[in-house]
Amino acid sequence: MDQPTRQRRGLLIVLSSPSGAGKSTIARMLLESDSEVTMSVSATTRPKRPGEVDDVDYHFVDDAQFQALIEGDELAEWAYVFDHRYGSPKEPIKDALREGRDILFDIDWQGTQQLKFAFKNDLVPIFILPPSMAELERRLRARATDSEEVIQSRMRRAASEIGHWDTYDYVLINEDVERCLSEVRAIIAAERLKRDRRPFLVPFVRNLVARPNN
Repeated sequence: MDQPTRQRRGLLIVLSSPSGAGKSTIARMLLESDSEVTMSVSATTRPKRPGEVDDVDYHFVDDAQFQALIEGDELAEWAYVFDHRYGSPKEPIKDALREGRDILFDIDWQGTQQLKFAFKNDLVPIFILPPSMAELERRLRARATDSEEVIQSRMRRAASEIGHWDTYDYVLINEDVERCLSEVRAIIAAERLKRDRRPFLVPFVRNLVARPNN
């Protein structure tokens, strides 16, 4: 059987973690090292920032347009984040799955549950834990971008987010970012080889046993 016919089904890869646990760094490194993975482009009601490109960084819409997406059941998941709404359009996700492309999502546990409801076995949910709460706070302070009030708010929210760790299929402890990235890549490699994501195996095996001497 020719290689072009051996197209697998795509993956929906979710990375979740409390702020400061290293999720964004690992996502960036994964995107740089794996050309088969692309970042999900969300719809959002927040204003466009300097340098951002519509339909590349985000699909920028107003509140009425976002509400229409919700009412039309066109979003796989959505949530309020800092007074603005963010959501993942369904159709680009469906297209990617059919075409064997993998999409990376940077969303919280609530968004993950919504995606799981919509796409079930296509989801690969990964939760990243910090090695300790003390180390998480140290990383937040090392950014030198947040006020003391914001840091304490993030720490309180972190405890709540970590409470949902057991709803994920994979849970990693980010003690070393390179090792954690390697573990994420190993998970993705294994998920890509699952039987249900390789529909070409059915005709391949039928052909294999029909012509055993070939």
